[in-house]
Amino acid sequence: MEKFTNFLTEFRTRSRHHSKLTNFIVPELIKFENSNILEFGVSEKCMSTELFLNYCEIKKCKLFSVDNVDYSKKFSSDKWKFIKSRDDDFKNISSQIPKKIDLILLDTIHEAEHVKKIFYYYYDFLKKNCCFFIDDISWLPYLKNSDKNRFYAEINNYETFIKLLEIYNNNQTNFNIEFTFEGTGICKIKKLNDNKLNDPKKIKSRNFSIKNLVRKVIR
Repeated sequence: MEKFTNFLTEFRTRSRHHSKLTNFIVPELIKFENSNILEFGVSEKCMSTELFLNYCEIKKCKLFSVDNVDYSKKFSSDKWKFIKSRDDDFKNISSQIPKKIDLILLDTIHEAEHVKKIFYYYYDFLKKNCCFFIDDISWLPYLKNSDKNRFYAEINNYETFIKLLEIYNNNQTNFNIEFTFEGTGICKIKKLNDNKLNDPKKIKSRNFSIKNLVRKVIR
């Protein structure tokens, strides 16, 4: 593991995104050996792919990477299988990955309904007590006058965050959920059992109730 530790020391300093992956994913990643990792989204920078492959080479894991752009030439490793595909081409991808996965990372289309669709389908592949990570759940860096200042990303990341809370709202006995807002944020969902997931459930807040309005007036 010394080789991987040395790699991490340099990797985490490259950017906020590298640091986020190191701080939030690696504590779960290092629990595995001879395991299967599935990631959706490679991109030109290949940040998570590089991280996973460095670990796979040491711990004899297998990485399956899915992207609709052909990044198959980025790495050469017998621990890596690149699948050129949309993440929602379920039949194609299911035929090329193991039936049980130890870690999943979703980093493709950051729209709430798309995230929900991908999460619900591949959650069944995830082993019990293993984690499903969903990248880009923070809208704060994209607010007006913030450093990224992008309307589309602000709205989609916020809606994704709310959708994940709604999913958890009706699945609190099925998985645990955590968030970090480092960089553009990431969500960690830890599977507690092999139950089928329930549909999302809207969160009914009492923020605008008469009782709360009275509370604000008299406090």
